[in-house]
Amino acid sequence: MAPEARIVGLQCLRCRSRFDEPRLFTGCPRCRAQGLAVNLTVEYDLAPLAGVTPETFAGSGKALWRFRHLLPVRSAQPVSLGEGGTPLAHLERLGRRLGLPRLYAKDESQNPTWSYKDRLCATAVTHAVQTGARVITISSTGNHGASTAAYAARAGVPCVIFTLASVPETMKTLMQAYGAAVVECPTSESRWDLMRQGVERLGWYPTSGFIAPPVGSNPWGVEGYKTIAYEVAEDLGWTAPAVVVVPSAYSDGLYGIWKGWTELQALGLVKHSPRMIAAEPFGPLAHALDRGLAAPEPVEAPAASVAFSIASRYGTWQGLAALRDSGGAGVRLTDEGVLEAQRALAREEGLFVEPSAAASMTAVMQLAARKALDPAQTIVVVLTSGGLKDPGVIRTWLPPVPAADGDFDRLLTVLREAYGLALDG
Repeated sequence: MAPEARIVGLQCLRCRSRFDEPRLFTGCPRCRAQGLAVNLTVEYDLAPLAGVTPETFAGSGKALWRFRHLLPVRSAQPVSLGEGGTPLAHLERLGRRLGLPRLYAKDESQNPTWSYKDRLCATAVTHAVQTGARVITISSTGNHGASTAAYAARAGVPCVIFTLASVPETMKTLMQAYGAAVVECPTSESRWDLMRQGVERLGWYPTSGFIAPPVGSNPWGVEGYKTIAYEVAEDLGWTAPAVVVVPSAYSDGLYGIWKGWTELQALGLVKHSPRMIAAEPFGPLAHALDRGLAAPEPVEAPAASVAFSIASRYGTWQGLAALRDSGGAGVRLTDEGVLEAQRALAREEGLFVEPSAAASMTAVMQLAARKALDPAQTIVVVLTSGGLKDPGVIRTWLPPVPAADGDFDRLLTVLREAYGLALDG
């Protein structure tokens, strides 16, 4: 049998307290008693993997579960839809324009439900099944809910989702299509309260957070994001990039990817860990770093963001820890910048992602404009989900589709007038 990291338990990122309770989803109780919202993370003893080589993870296929040696759930039959193994695309054209010849994109839209949330849900729902969950629940504005619904369906466990009325119909359709019971709530706080009662009164198993201030999602699920780091390292010949940019709200992905890099470095599989950059519409992590705060505090949200699924006024302890420990930064975004990045990825590289996913590219474009990135360094942006998740906002920058009849000469006129294409010589 291949060696596996030993699971020690859950550990607080701040006070380092350890807990053996596998269903502790509200962060560190000791820190909360002091008025601090701090998430827990799965602690491992990596000693059994000493001397491990890349060949250990070769396995069959490219799916997430070939990295089971470093994941917190050990099952002969994990709940899986074939997640992971997404491509790392070299953004040659866009990188050339930005003066960043070693710019890459990890395209997470090619997961089963078209977002990187599938990595979290594969590990969280597998843990739910292992711990006897009878109902799986989540509070979500889209991708996380759709993914939870799909994996709950795969596991044969009922799923209850709390969302907002303002969420695009596409997202509600996805959640319901997988068989989840979806209900709308007037505010984020009201949906968290209903979800909390389901968890506390009836033992429902949560894949997301449900308290304020937020601490992030299910700690067992966050571990699934580590596999993004593992796959990027593998695709780069077991080296680490200099910079990894991740769209961030409560920083589950940001922290999980960072943790994956620290484990690879601890095992000697890469020589260094990258700087982590959080792309965030309202900038709570950037705010905390700018002011040297010990913990994030809520920031102002002047208006709704096109990147609605990551548009949070709240930062989390795990996000701030990932940035501080890696020497990273938070980058505030504008709607105009997000839509510009979305257009550039689609038209210059053939990668169509939703606005929230384009946030990472937005951050790179802003940093490149300020000459804040080294052209000699390898930079990876994580594109978290596909463009058809939020088609409504995309129509704002697309022209109406013109009509053409059977006359080819009139077609050439239409192409010239509507699209600026002079194709008649």
